[in-house]
Amino acid sequence: MSSDPLQNLQPIPPAHETNEETPAIGGGLPIIEYWAEHTLSPEGPKIWKTLLHHSACLSCSWGTGGQKGGFTNEAGEKLQRCMKSVEAISAEIQPAIPPQIFAQRSLADLQKLSSRDADRLGRLGFPMIRRAGSDYYERISWGEVYTIATTAFQKAPERVASYSSGRSSNEAAFLLQLMIRALGSNNLADCSDLCHAPSTTALSEMLGTKTSVVSLESLKHADCVVLAGANSAYNHPRLMNELIELRDRGGKVIVINPVMEIGLVKFGSPAFPVTSLLPGSEISSLYLQPIPGSDTALFIGIQKALIEQGFLKQSYLEAYTENWQAVVDQARSTPWEEITATCGVSQAEIAAAATIIGASKGVVFGWAMGITQHRNGVDNVISIVNTALMSGNVGREGAGVMPVRGHSNVQGFGSMGVTTAKLKKELQTKLEQLLGKPLSKTKGYDTRSLIEAADADKVDTLLCLGGNLYAANPDSTQAKRALGKIETIIYVATKPNLGHFHGLAKHNTIVIPVLNRFENPHKTTVESGNNFVRFNDVGETHLKDVDVIPEIQFLTELAARIHGEYPVNWRRLQDTRYIRELIGQTVSGYEKIAKIDETNEEFTIGGRILTTPKFSTPSGKAMMATTLMPDLTLPTPQELGVPESAKGLLLTMMTVRSYSQHNTVVYQIGDKYRGIPHRNCILINRSDAERVNLQQHQRITVQGNAGKMTDVEVIYGPVRPGASLMFYPEANAIFSAPVDERAGTPAFKRVPIFVYADSSEI
Repeated sequence: MSSDPLQNLQPIPPAHETNEETPAIGGGLPIIEYWAEHTLSPEGPKIWKTLLHHSACLSCSWGTGGQKGGFTNEAGEKLQRCMKSVEAISAEIQPAIPPQIFAQRSLADLQKLSSRDADRLGRLGFPMIRRAGSDYYERISWGEVYTIATTAFQKAPERVASYSSGRSSNEAAFLLQLMIRALGSNNLADCSDLCHAPSTTALSEMLGTKTSVVSLESLKHADCVVLAGANSAYNHPRLMNELIELRDRGGKVIVINPVMEIGLVKFGSPAFPVTSLLPGSEISSLYLQPIPGSDTALFIGIQKALIEQGFLKQSYLEAYTENWQAVVDQARSTPWEEITATCGVSQAEIAAAATIIGASKGVVFGWAMGITQHRNGVDNVISIVNTALMSGNVGREGAGVMPVRGHSNVQGFGSMGVTTAKLKKELQTKLEQLLGKPLSKTKGYDTRSLIEAADADKVDTLLCLGGNLYAANPDSTQAKRALGKIETIIYVATKPNLGHFHGLAKHNTIVIPVLNRFENPHKTTVESGNNFVRFNDVGETHLKDVDVIPEIQFLTELAARIHGEYPVNWRRLQDTRYIRELIGQTVSGYEKIAKIDETNEEFTIGGRILTTPKFSTPSGKAMMATTLMPDLTLPTPQELGVPESAKGLLLTMMTVRSYSQHNTVVYQIGDKYRGIPHRNCILINRSDAERVNLQQHQRITVQGNAGKMTDVEVIYGPVRPGASLMFYPEANAIFSAPVDERAGTPAFKRVPIFVYADSSEI
């Protein structure tokens, strides 16, 4: 065995050719330029006030803030803010939208706006309604808001639903689920259904948890990170600091991604101004580019190589896992030819990855939506956890499995019970005690089944707490049609988005303007992706002459009108201290939150970080499981509705966010790190494009199974042959995605498309 697993291999993947617009490193000086442009501008004082405010970052779950200070993480480290946080703040400190805008601009006009245009209209400043038949939003009184909403929630429980995003607080999440469950409904759809539901499904079955088992402190003791299907340089920039420090102490980073993202190869971090910012820091030690959707096959290959190289931790498996022999047998018996043909990664590269993992003292396996957003997303996650267990890397410091979450409090919503998945027994018992009755046994609608149910006329009332349900779903035509069949939709938001203009209800569409996290007159909490609870101070809004309320006030008042004082005094809960007392009594691991107002102590949630191989399963052992090799068969062009005369290329498309984007909110139209100038582009490997005579910057048609996009600009880039990349949410319009049957998550990362020149050019 070679002492250097990378001998004769390069950390740069085979498909690495960038275009002329792609920079040499991710991050770097452009971040400083962006900060200077915004923090030294007229809006600068407001940005700095918010950056220094003791509240959690509005962006991803790796953000900082809370009682340790705006720039400080849970480990006490400084300079831990990123560009995405400034983007989010800059959007929130916009002035209120003048009332005449909605009086003068029809919905037909507003529907022409892009996501960025909608966001840049400004902050919502008053409640408004679009009534059936009207082409305009009009101002509405709070009295009429509550009258309409109360009536809407008197429908049969199975016809009432909610949808939520991680923008809100734990307190709002707890209120939301309690209000809906008190009705007798489990229809608590959440944005995580579209993203990390396969993670929670697999982790719950295997380890008895639904979250990361790795703390930030534990991550700092790892000497290897496997980062699969996650572009953290764009979406979780703070994680890049941890990878830089790991490489500086001699550790290795294995990146698994069909696209070579420049920031995952080399990244310049402002947190290390001398050693990293300008020269950039090496990130990937080995970069693997599998075929989209083939990750299960790749990890079975890594498992096979671990066995062949003598790295299988059999004594660990015997002591701490169940069903391990079946998983080992599957890896042993799967032929290399089948593995490499399925995943498109060579045996030598897979062996190199296994050598790095096996030779490392502690390995953390992290992943994001490149793993989960497939029809076999649960199997993908199971295969990763199997690999971690086979190498003995779960249940000790410096090792473990770590789903890399997106929105800043998306994990907190799950902890509070905002989920259609099976609740932990302790939480279900406590909620039933609080409600004084059993929870409904009817399975609730997750996000995709909510759209399907609405399209089948099975939903009358929908409350959306943040988020953009319309734009987040595949098949925009279906989403718009389905939402249009719901009688009443209530959107709770700080700013307008495309859903407010396209996702219009049959009778009443109400938009409720609320304060954001750093403006609330009461304290709130959020949960990071590594199970750390942050405590947000009170704040004040910059908005003048507006009629905006805290979302807690809206939820408690609505619940009081619906339920009276059952099962709690809802109006008393407008003081969030009492919500935290309920959370502390109800949610296991959250006991400390009941006294956080007195102690001011932020905390790591109890029972989640695993430093010993003791698991919260019935047997106390990890439950391993075999996985199916993925079926990657593509439809024919004719099955996609492509005319027979079209000469083009059948590809798989991955929908992604651009560098300057947060979920469905777009801050800048281009993506300089991929060399993409605007949103209507497709990134293709040069060899694929030239094979059918498509030139860089040529305009083409992209056909999916639900529609097509025209005038799409071809951009050459470092994506593996056979794959392509387009931006979400725009590309959602052209495909209807299959879902993982166990988790309900759509396959956003493997979309069959056919690309061809316009008919005039055929």
